[in-house]
Amino acid sequence: MAMTMTQKILAKHANLEHVVAGQLIEADLDLVLGNDITTPVAIKEFNKLGLDEVFDKDKVTIVPDHFTPAKDIQAATQCKCVREFAMDKQIVNYFEVGEMGIEHALLPEKGLVVPGDVIIGADSHTCTYGALGAFSTGIGSTDMAAGMATGKAWFKIPEAIKFILTNKPTEYVSGKDIILHIIGLIGVDGALYKSMEFVGDGIAHLSMDSRFTMANMAIEAGAKNGIFPVDELTIEYLNGRAKREYTVYEADSDAIYSQEITIDLSKVRPTVSFPHIPDNTRTIDEVGEVKIDQVIIGSCTNGRLEDLRISADILRGKKVAKGVRTIVFPGTQQIYLDAIKEGIVTDLIEAGCVMSTPTCGPCLGGHMGILAAGERAVTTTNRNFVGRMGHVDSEVYLASPAVAAASAVTGYISNPEVVNQK
Repeated sequence: MAMTMTQKILAKHANLEHVVAGQLIEADLDLVLGNDITTPVAIKEFNKLGLDEVFDKDKVTIVPDHFTPAKDIQAATQCKCVREFAMDKQIVNYFEVGEMGIEHALLPEKGLVVPGDVIIGADSHTCTYGALGAFSTGIGSTDMAAGMATGKAWFKIPEAIKFILTNKPTEYVSGKDIILHIIGLIGVDGALYKSMEFVGDGIAHLSMDSRFTMANMAIEAGAKNGIFPVDELTIEYLNGRAKREYTVYEADSDAIYSQEITIDLSKVRPTVSFPHIPDNTRTIDEVGEVKIDQVIIGSCTNGRLEDLRISADILRGKKVAKGVRTIVFPGTQQIYLDAIKEGIVTDLIEAGCVMSTPTCGPCLGGHMGILAAGERAVTTTNRNFVGRMGHVDSEVYLASPAVAAASAVTGYISNPEVVNQK
């Protein structure tokens, strides 16, 4: 029976010959992930089981990244809880301050996720790893506890939407613009509990960083997961990183999809998501005059080296507009170091940006960039709900690093094509 890429991976991990959409299965897990917000709850539930060990010390990963370095006593207490659990259970892949990063940038960099994996994480943006041809999805803390205990999780097999990407995007259009365009097209519930499966010749023109961004935001369309085929670029990324052997899966040519949508990448424009929902999108040509107070460049969505590089290319030799706070968050310590070596950090600081340690802080309104009432931010993060980055009367505009950097220069949401010509 014909299956999609996601369905093949889940069938294999459930030890089944085939599966169909809507079927309930129990699947073996390759990785269970948690952070400093979700893991303490999972630990509490895990302890109720009375177990001395997790199912596999190599297959549980914990990354304190939301409120670290600890912003207050409560955050420090949560991190202490996680740290003590990781030490007691001898969790191999526990990443503390100094070696940590934003979890969804860190795990691929460390080679902990590979094609064909089934991964659950107590964070909704765990779907990021679909960029490597893995099935990965966010779950709750109770499911994380069960996963740490048993190495298994149950799933309902999702239907799939095939997104056929064609042609080459223009210079300042990246994965962020493409996924915002798609979310604007289908809506925040347009892929509800479905697999977003990306195919087509256009993929060859997308960097791994762009693919991570697109898979990361599949959840903003309601999807169970987003997934890309494994190609030469994927293999190149994995070489020297992958910690174990992996299996490449391909969808059957006659696989059944609930919908097929073709996106001509050459026609996608830089895209901005207006408050207060990700599908409220406009092209840069439709934005109008929107004055801003803050710019955030970073997060699990856009904190990778390519994102910092394009930001520096636009900001180099220019200055951030007076009154605009521009904060840059590299995704990992390695990305930060690479950006220093390339001179990117120097360019950003000389332009008037401030650099931060890797953290999720501003994205969820936690710390390191909270908005006051009436303030507006252009940000490369993934959500712009009411109060997402601070006061309920603040506004969040989602955009690519190129748009964010251009906007930092002018103080208004701006077209990078125009700003970089000046």
